[in-house]
Amino acid sequence: MRFVCQRVLQARVEVNEQTVGRIDKGLLVYLSVGKDDTIKDAEFIAEKLVNLRIFPDEDRKMNRSLLDIGGAILLVSNFTLHGDCRKGRRPGFDAAADPKLANQLYEKVAGLIAGQGVSVEKGVFGEYMRVTSTNDGPVTFILDSSRLF
Repeated sequence: MRFVCQRVLQARVEVNEQTVGRIDKGLLVYLSVGKDDTIKDAEFIAEKLVNLRIFPDEDRKMNRSLLDIGGAILLVSNFTLHGDCRKGRRPGFDAAADPKLANQLYEKVAGLIAGQGVSVEKGVFGEYMRVTSTNDGPVTFILDSSRLF
């Protein structure tokens, strides 16, 4: 499982010109599920996102988590994070999970985050989405759970 998360002042996602998810201060998270990912990856990713200390304290040091600041997550599925651009001119997606597994684990991550007391808004899995945000920093992090287990 891979994510790119950005600290934001606000973010929203639209499908068919309708807003389906919107947050104020928190994290915009693009999440991709790999074909070998399991519940263990979902649990790791959810725990990491909620507790990652990337928000500033009174000394402007990254010492606060989403829980500390009362922030929210806008979770957007994005299989292209598993795109391999090393060969040729068109990315390959062999490492991405099939849509059924990907949706199950995407929903699992959302539920695990909410279960830790963080508000979660979502995009619509498998749909074309327009995402807008106002970055805060900018502060952006990438994590791939497959490199950990």
